[in-house]
Amino acid sequence: MDLTPLKSNAEVLAKEMRWLALVIDTRMKLYFSQDSEYTDIYTIPLPELVADDSVYSNIVDYYHMTFDERIILALALAPHIQPHLLDIFFIKNSTYDRGFTEIGGIKGQNHGGFIPTGETAAFIIAGLDLEKRFNLINIFREDHFFRKFKILDLVHTQPNEPFLSGVITMAPEYLSYFTSGLTHKPDYGINFPAKLITTNLDWSDLVLEENILTEVNEIKDWIDYGPTLMNDWGMNKKIKPGFRTLFYGPPGTGKTLTASLLGKSSGLDVYRIDLSMVVSKFIGETEKNLANVFDQAENKNWILFFDEADALFGKRTQTSSSNDRHANQEVSYLLQRVEDFPGVVILATNLKANLDDAFSRRFQSMIYFPIPGPEQRKRLWKQVFSEESTLEKDFDLDEIAIKYELAGGAIINVSRYSSMKALKRGSNIILKKDIIEGIRKEFGKEGKIV
Repeated sequence: MDLTPLKSNAEVLAKEMRWLALVIDTRMKLYFSQDSEYTDIYTIPLPELVADDSVYSNIVDYYHMTFDERIILALALAPHIQPHLLDIFFIKNSTYDRGFTEIGGIKGQNHGGFIPTGETAAFIIAGLDLEKRFNLINIFREDHFFRKFKILDLVHTQPNEPFLSGVITMAPEYLSYFTSGLTHKPDYGINFPAKLITTNLDWSDLVLEENILTEVNEIKDWIDYGPTLMNDWGMNKKIKPGFRTLFYGPPGTGKTLTASLLGKSSGLDVYRIDLSMVVSKFIGETEKNLANVFDQAENKNWILFFDEADALFGKRTQTSSSNDRHANQEVSYLLQRVEDFPGVVILATNLKANLDDAFSRRFQSMIYFPIPGPEQRKRLWKQVFSEESTLEKDFDLDEIAIKYELAGGAIINVSRYSSMKALKRGSNIILKKDIIEGIRKEFGKEGKIV
């Protein structure tokens, strides 16, 4: 029977939660010297997941998870899907009129249930066995796949407290995978100052010269064949991961649309970094804000798009003051994060000369987006108006395309202006005079006259 990801995930996680509940019940009975069906939690059979097609089963199978790792993974999920399973840990130590220290855990501010910590996992898995406890600590180390691939982590809210006092926290993307089977889309905000950008257009709508499209296709080739080159051909030992490229040229020439189309055609999410929320005058804040983006993007196969990148990646200055030194440290930090990012990073700027020279050596490509020539402008004019409208009789597109040097973004603005004028007249005919007026407005933005 074919199961939807939602149903399949629900069935396998229900099975896993029943197993976790049995393990917890057994540990409690053994610890408090009560009668139990089992003499050791390791004698409890693991749920069979090999034949299951859920995301959870695939992850467990892929990493060949041990009994202990399965316990920790299920424990991290429990507060999100069956929080009542952990209510048993609210038991009170009557001697001290408080919870048992060895059980760990905390109570959330809004969540009324029990939130497990590393101590909770240690209690379930190790009891009072110190050797097992020490082995458990290794599961939470940086080199374990739980943390290395950002599946779950121990989050400490206070410094200098015991290592296992951290809360076992499931990464939002894996929580989404395990439950809905869908990729988690982080919410735009101070903790993730980046917006997902998409487009309804296709490559046929992007008007660029052939040589520029060839350079853009090199990025697409990397997206398609980079993993094979790095992993199957072993080039990960010889070259840096990821692909870094610079888009530069006047506004409205297709830089953002190109980034969006690269994501659309390859099935990758494209996030545009909101530099207004990233750059801070306070020391260390800019690096912290950028770290939030890079940390969440790591291993996600996203495309990161830095528009107006010179605001963040500008030239370093002579260190004549502490502010200069700090600004240079920011650029150095950004250089390192961009270079280490395993996905595609696109920096876009109007003026290439404004970027720090050190970035040039780290780009795999640098693509110039010029103002379109007459032929490209004619194509843009032909496709920019609605099919519900018609141009004024004897309107000469060739004349407009040759005479007025405009970028694609400006041509779209003229189309919007002249189309609105037609609608206001109760007509679907686009008049030449309205187009000329729209062009005049666009030239006025740059201090030019028609």
